[in-house]
Amino acid sequence: MSNVDFTLTAEVRNDMGKGASRRLRRQGLVPAIIYGAEQDPVNINIDHDSLFHHLEHEAFFSHILTIDVAGKKEKAVLKDLQRHPAKPILMHADFMRVSDKEKLKMSVPLHFINEEVSPGVKKGGLVTHNITEVEVQCLPNDLPEFLEVDLAGLDMEQVLHLTDIKLPKGVELLELLHGTDHNQPIAAIHKTRASKEADESAEGEGESA
Repeated sequence: MSNVDFTLTAEVRNDMGKGASRRLRRQGLVPAIIYGAEQDPVNINIDHDSLFHHLEHEAFFSHILTIDVAGKKEKAVLKDLQRHPAKPILMHADFMRVSDKEKLKMSVPLHFINEEVSPGVKKGGLVTHNITEVEVQCLPNDLPEFLEVDLAGLDMEQVLHLTDIKLPKGVELLELLHGTDHNQPIAAIHKTRASKEADESAEGEGESA
């Protein structure tokens, strides 16, 4: 788990509309909203540079955040983020409150490990990643920042699927809840063109011999 303190300080904002949002951005603030947990939504603003700095951490996107709204600390997750299409400017952020007793759905990244020691790679194969993140369902306290996919035993032309991911206790993959036919491939090792040509050359030499 990340040791970074993901705490944001926010202020309640009362001015709405595009004009008000533009004024906030000129002041170095990001207009945002926090909602959910059977409470009224609250419009807030957050320091742009502080939020931008937090976004440099992958874990920020799959972590329970603390948002200090005018002295009231809220537990929330980032649900949506709007960026300027051409400039490094954050335009708007949506945060959803979380309850310790209610399951939430979040996307978490996959971390692929031990590629270099897998039998398939040692034989000259190339690893392909079909997906790099998955959607999970769990209680907030069980939310993983990432899931590891171990390729140590993957051989040439073998494929790993969603069911091969070792899940922490209390964590479910949403895709698998739809049935076994949703067991998507997540990674594979295939022969490269060079290794295929080498195999064909070796076969040709064997036939001529």
